[in-house]
Amino acid sequence: MTRDELQHLIDVIVGELTTLMARPQGRCACHSVLDDCCPDQLRGVLDAGATRVGLHASGGAPVGVASMIDHTLLKPDATRANIEELCREAAQFKFATVCVNPTWVALSTRLLAGSGVGVCSVVGFPLGATTPDVKGYETRRAIFDGAREIDMVINVGALKSGDLRVVEWDIESVTRPCRDAGVLSKVIIEAALLTDDEKITACTLAKAAGADYVKTSTGFASGGATAADVALMRRVVGAEMGVKAAGGVRDLEGMKLMIAAGATRVGASAGVKIVQQARGEQPAAAAAAGY
Repeated sequence: MTRDELQHLIDVIVGELTTLMARPQGRCACHSVLDDCCPDQLRGVLDAGATRVGLHASGGAPVGVASMIDHTLLKPDATRANIEELCREAAQFKFATVCVNPTWVALSTRLLAGSGVGVCSVVGFPLGATTPDVKGYETRRAIFDGAREIDMVINVGALKSGDLRVVEWDIESVTRPCRDAGVLSKVIIEAALLTDDEKITACTLAKAAGADYVKTSTGFASGGATAADVALMRRVVGAEMGVKAAGGVRDLEGMKLMIAAGATRVGASAGVKIVQQARGEQPAAAAAAGY
């Protein structure tokens, strides 16, 4: 990155922070978040029947609830049988993808061939504390094994240290091979560990690095997705990028709140339950759980 490019990046981030600080800092009574992040502002839209707000990053709205869900199993003790069940459910309910650890990408790709369901894998997961070259290799290997979407965790420590150049290089180590292969990239900012200013910076860096989505959480930190974080992330990245809410979305109501706040994708292990609720069916206990 040249000095001029770094200065431009800093100017963009400072501009976002200045805009945030210039806004009235009133907080809503219902969620104690900034007024413009309150999910209840769109409650009327939901009650009127809307199931989605905002634009889909890849162009065009997905049809149905299932096509907005990454059916997820990232537990370290997940077995082959668990992954096979996850893929069977994904093919049956037509989820957007299954999201699995790298060791299961090749198997999932074989099981889902011809189903229309993609395979998503994670990089630098769940801590984000590996080096950019390792994340780059991990990305290329997952793509080689069949992944069509990559969810990477940023270097949270570098971000909190103010090392913005390091963070952008870290993200670009994943977004670049994704672009080269025509694969979607999602950047997990781990919002529960960040201040609002840091969330804005992380989203701005992800956008500058050419990511397709920003994502709230790994599901392994102290907290998961919140509607307030989704709304903030959507405001920063605009309509050009996707926003994925992940971690703690366990039912249809929770998914609706995330969509109302601006999410265009949801990561959940409760995908089967959510789809059954959307259909008005009695949810059955899902065999694959853990996100």
